[in-house]
Amino acid sequence: MGVTVSVGVIGTGMIGQDHIRRLTEVVPGASVVAVSDVDAARAAGVASGIGARALPSGHDVIADPAVAAVVVTSWGPTHAEYVLAAIAAGKYVFCEKPLATTAEDCLRIVEAEQAAGRRLVQVGFMRRYDAGYRAMKQVLDGGRLGHPLLVHCVHRNVTVPESYHSDMAVQDTAVHEIDAIRWLLGEEIVSAQVLRPRVTSRRFEHLQDPQFMLFETASGVRVDLEVFVNCQFGYDIQCETVCEAGTVRLPDPADVIVKAAGGQRTGVLQDWKQRFGAAFDAEFAEWIASVREGRLTGPSAWDGYAAAVITDAATEALHSGGVVSVRLKDRPGELP
Repeated sequence: MGVTVSVGVIGTGMIGQDHIRRLTEVVPGASVVAVSDVDAARAAGVASGIGARALPSGHDVIADPAVAAVVVTSWGPTHAEYVLAAIAAGKYVFCEKPLATTAEDCLRIVEAEQAAGRRLVQVGFMRRYDAGYRAMKQVLDGGRLGHPLLVHCVHRNVTVPESYHSDMAVQDTAVHEIDAIRWLLGEEIVSAQVLRPRVTSRRFEHLQDPQFMLFETASGVRVDLEVFVNCQFGYDIQCETVCEAGTVRLPDPADVIVKAAGGQRTGVLQDWKQRFGAAFDAEFAEWIASVREGRLTGPSAWDGYAAAVITDAATEALHSGGVVSVRLKDRPGELP
């Protein structure tokens, strides 16, 4: 198997604990040796369960000589400082999305990594590790369907809590499709628009739901995305790319078909953990393998920056009703 990668995890909330479980029970070649959290008691409890040490702060985790690579699953506004500290320490860092809560901080990270002279940052866009999305990309990259022309996407949740607000439809929900579109098509998004359909009555009053988002890529591919976070029936992710000579569509998760009482029924998954559990497993398995090999291959700091700029444009479009241009800085060269 080779050398085990000793990982430090910053943030032991729900997603942090899920990734710790993944790193200790599912992914080969990884060991969680240190954790931290703003809730020291929670960190201590998690650490004791896996034989790790609970350290006072995220910076202590990064500085720990026993930690070879860092996972950042803390509160979003803290991401930038921890990722920048990991780069300064010369350590690989996996950061759950968002890379940072502002495009400016994402750009600082891109620039810091460039100054370090090698790739150290990976961002948690797990859609790229889903088997269905990977099969779609293989078809598109193969070229037999000709150039992509249109992409139709759907992102539906059963319901959301009262704390979910209209901007989050872009920033927390559509951001996954935004990254997937860039990755599937291999080009940047250049404009965003958000339409406001009739709202569902099954929502909190402050929320615009559903939303219909329109994007354009550099080559003129048009992308539409329905975000409907109170659809009531399930967690439903759809994507279809229309090309010159055919289409390719994301499959629904496999399930049995039940015929009974004059009807036919198949189940619908209810949450993202069920839908993308295998993708998260593959994401961390490949990250650990790439750290051991000394060459990261997953979503980059630039991908985190681009997503931030595009979500900013779409958020502006939600409020203005207009088409908003996406203005990215020049992309730097690839790092080893």
